[in-house]
Amino acid sequence: MSDRDYLIILYDFYGELLTLKQQQYFEDYYFNNFTLSEISQNLNISRNAVHKSLKGICEKLIKYEEILKLYTKSMELKKIAQLVQDTSIRKKLEDFY
Repeated sequence: MSDRDYLIILYDFYGELLTLKQQQYFEDYYFNNFTLSEISQNLNISRNAVHKSLKGICEKLIKYEEILKLYTKSMELKKIAQLVQDTSIRKKLEDFY
């Protein structure tokens, strides 16, 4: 999995913990595929400020995962669910991830 994909997954788990401005930077860069220059022009800030913000946001997402491990636990639950023979129980487990 690429670093980009991993960060997007972490954003799915922890994006709500970021400020609205941080969410906008992340979404513009990773989802809307804007360049740093495009984001800086749209928000009337320096390109360097956007770069520093994105770097800090990515570090926060990684730190949240290190502490809370929601993505890791979700992947473990997925593996366990695949081992369950009872389909109704497996379905209930799958609904959690």
